[in-house]
This record gives sequence, structure tokens and C-alpha cells, in this order.
Amino acid sequence: MVKMRIHNMMFYGFHGVYEYEREQGQKFYIDAELCFDGGKAMETDDAADDIEAATIYSMIKDVVENKRFHLLEALAANLGDRILEAYPRVEEVTLRVRKPSVPISGPLEYVEIEVTRKQK
Repeated sequence: MVKMRIHNMMFYGFHGVYEYEREQGQKFYIDAELCFDGGKAMETDDAADDIEAATIYSMIKDVVENKRFHLLEALAANLGDRILEAYPRVEEVTLRVRKPSVPISGPLEYVEIEVTRKQK
């Protein structure tokens, strides 16, 4: 079993419950953790047999920057489902989405949602 982790990807997106959040946008920070059988790639040492981190990054970037969600949970679930659909070898994917600018009156660094999706 291989675990691939991509940490602290930063994208500018337009997600939130309030209309001004979806109009003005803000930065979102995302971690992705993929669990898969890397047997063939480990034996062949061939990138064609592996799951490319750059491709995962591009998939996440496309969704975060070009779609709009009210809830971070929906954003994370959509990302997980897309990765699982594109890569049937991925058995499980966990996404952590951090939103630093939230409409909460009080000091905090960010709100984070974690969603895990598994192959059916």
C-alpha cells in the first residue's frame, strides 16, 4: 500500500454560504492523501505505472478555481469523488480543506473540513 500526500496546496476559489464569499472569493488550502496499491510502479520504476501528483494537483485546482460550493464538505466530497473516478486503483482518498477567512467574529487561524471517500 502506498500513501501519497500533497500538502498545503493553495488556490483562489469562490466558495461559501454567503453570496459575498462566492463573489469576492478567497484563498483555500488543501491537503490530499491517496491510498493505493503501488506494486507495479514500485517494481517497474516507470512513471506510466504510477499516479502522478501533478495530475492530482491539476484536478483539484480545476475544481477549486472553476466551481462554486456553499459548503466545504461538498467541495471536499466532490474532489474525492473525482479522484476516485479518475483512478480506480485509489482505494481511499482524504481531503482536508482549510478556509482562513470565515464569517466568525473572533480570532482564529482557519476552519478545516476533512472528508474521506472510498471506492465502492
